[in-house]
Amino acid sequence: MSASAVHGLWTTSATAAQSIGKIDAPKIEYAQLSPTLIVLGAALVGVLVEAFVPRRQRYYAQVFVSVVAFVAAFATVVALAADGYGTTKAHIAAMGAIAVDGPALFLQGTILLASLVAVFTFAERRLDPETHGNRVDSFAAQAASVPGSDSEKAAVKAGFTTTEVFPLLLFAVAGMLVFPAANDLLTLFVALEVFSLPLYLMCALARRKRIISQEAAVKYFLLGSFASAFTLFGIALLYGYSGSVSYARIAQVVDGTVTGVDPALAGTMGNDALLLVGAAMLVMGLLFKVGAVPFHMWTPDVYQGAPTPVTGFMAAATKVAAFGALLRVLYVILPGMRWDWRPVMWGVAIITMLGGAIVAITQTDIKRLLAYSSIAHAGFILAGVIATTKDGVSSVLFYLAGYSFVTIGAFAVVTLVRDAGGEATHLSKWAGLGRRSPLVAAVFAVFLLAFAGIPLTSGFAGKFAVFKAAAAGGAAPLVVVGVISSAIAAFFYIRVIVLMFFSEPRPDGPTVAVPSPLTTAAIGVGVAVTVVLGVAPQYFLDLASQAGVFVR
Repeated sequence: MSASAVHGLWTTSATAAQSIGKIDAPKIEYAQLSPTLIVLGAALVGVLVEAFVPRRQRYYAQVFVSVVAFVAAFATVVALAADGYGTTKAHIAAMGAIAVDGPALFLQGTILLASLVAVFTFAERRLDPETHGNRVDSFAAQAASVPGSDSEKAAVKAGFTTTEVFPLLLFAVAGMLVFPAANDLLTLFVALEVFSLPLYLMCALARRKRIISQEAAVKYFLLGSFASAFTLFGIALLYGYSGSVSYARIAQVVDGTVTGVDPALAGTMGNDALLLVGAAMLVMGLLFKVGAVPFHMWTPDVYQGAPTPVTGFMAAATKVAAFGALLRVLYVILPGMRWDWRPVMWGVAIITMLGGAIVAITQTDIKRLLAYSSIAHAGFILAGVIATTKDGVSSVLFYLAGYSFVTIGAFAVVTLVRDAGGEATHLSKWAGLGRRSPLVAAVFAVFLLAFAGIPLTSGFAGKFAVFKAAAAGGAAPLVVVGVISSAIAAFFYIRVIVLMFFSEPRPDGPTVAVPSPLTTAAIGVGVAVTVVLGVAPQYFLDLASQAGVFVR
């Protein structure tokens, strides 16, 4: 190319740049995004700790960083709520990418508190007997070693621990904080991947039964990748339908109230086939994350194979984040399609409630039983989603808050019952546990009663709230199915309680490990929340009600 041609190109581009004018700098409200930024910053600090802190000190440094991050982030959520960002000052921040409103702050606070309790179970190091004079936790000595290989044996002998789980946890939580607050589809997808990828890794890190753990991680990764692909394809179709990834813009095109359409997009906009298929694919990806039937197949295998502290965290926090995102998609993008998606969600809720409850009866492993129980609970929460009223939103928020702490507490109790092979999760091993360790069995019974929805527990208050909202929203037949499912579910919860208290303990039965104050605190918080939300739920119901309005 000649020098004159190059000069011509240069002057042309310079002239074009001048005609475009100055590019505006992005306007980011850092104070309102501070909960997520604190957790992300702490995750990066955790990565640096892994790189520069001596191996012996890493565990203490990581636990300290994680706890401080969650406490600080929760404090900022409370400060934002107190400053009115959940009600009067609710708005869209970060140039339309993030909503700062009541549901977002409530769900972020719930995720942060649940994660703080989960960190205590991650940090537990007294349950397994010491190996070669070193205390060990639930995670593999060296994740990169092949199970049973010489390098793994050498890592165990040297007392290595996988402290990388703490930055992975922080990255997962950062994604979960953005997920229910995302206000455009690209932010939603990025948040989905940011919290999913660390979870896939953490599922593979069990110290005992490593092959099952790695199998669980591969299943979760493969099925999760399919679900992400469906979500992304749905996003592409919704963009094709509306010419935008912004929730508000898509909602306007759905309602027919859109103005200022680009002529280049006018030809493809408003194609109902794109809308219906795109919305179905997007919602399918979210239903996979909440574990609703028929997208639940990963749940029992992953819950059983993952390290139990990870299972507890995942069962609680992922559900909170995913239901928050599902609510925002259905209530902010698709309220104009209510008559299209409500019948489908009715069907999903009914088969989820009945499927989870009926299949749980056949389970013989306590972790798989709790997995099917979580599927049934997803169905109960969907009843609140279907209500399509402000009470529906607030009842779902309350249910998620109560459910998350009961779940983490229940899985923390599962880590205590052990035999020579690690955790004794087969139900036959739990026979007579009430005579061998009355306190542990009594605490687990409280959690099971909460799952069953027995009065004076958080489970009863939560179920009552979602069923009342569903009935008021015109879904009374769904409530009837929910009550029948609750009765079926109560059978297998009560069966475990009977097994613990009214069976003879086996002479070769498991022992109950004495935990450190960390796991004791996690279980204690679970019991306290279960009782307080069951006995005096009104304050928290009012809090959820105030937080029940989405900013549009």
